[in-house]
Amino acid sequence: MRPPIQPVAPRIDDPIELLLACHDKVRRFATLALKLRDHLAQTGPDPQAQEAAQSILRYFEMAAPLHHQDEELDLFPALRALNQPTLTACIDELDAEHAELGVLWGALQPWLRDTVAGLPTGTPPQVDEFAQRYTAHAQREEVEVYPSASQLTPEQVKRISAAMVVRRTSNGTHSPD
Repeated sequence: MRPPIQPVAPRIDDPIELLLACHDKVRRFATLALKLRDHLAQTGPDPQAQEAAQSILRYFEMAAPLHHQDEELDLFPALRALNQPTLTACIDELDAEHAELGVLWGALQPWLRDTVAGLPTGTPPQVDEFAQRYTAHAQREEVEVYPSASQLTPEQVKRISAAMVVRRTSNGTHSPD
């Protein structure tokens, strides 16, 4: 029997690597929300469902907001400063999507909290849209925005990385996304 493959942790000095690792988790937890919906329809809020709901809540309440701040406060402004109109327009659209994703997330939170509490509840209709939009949003950032980070200076990259680390260590969450 082969030993399990250990995930490679992203380097803290590479902000894009950290953001990509977060996107992997976004996809995993968005998919888990779909699986939870199906599981609840079959078995109700059993311990397995409660644990899954708690994991989704923890990720999207702690790590996802930090990820959005990484982009909105550090990466996106640095990339906007490159003065590339197409890139800036894309960033503006993705930045606006953060608020839309927040609204979808808000619709899922009561359902997840009820599930954690073991309460039977109806599934919000936004689960599919939440999972699809979050996944598509991450993919678009990876394809249309993140490659432009290669145009940033080493000093800019260091500043972005440092801000990401501070954000995760100064608020007590110590969340790696």
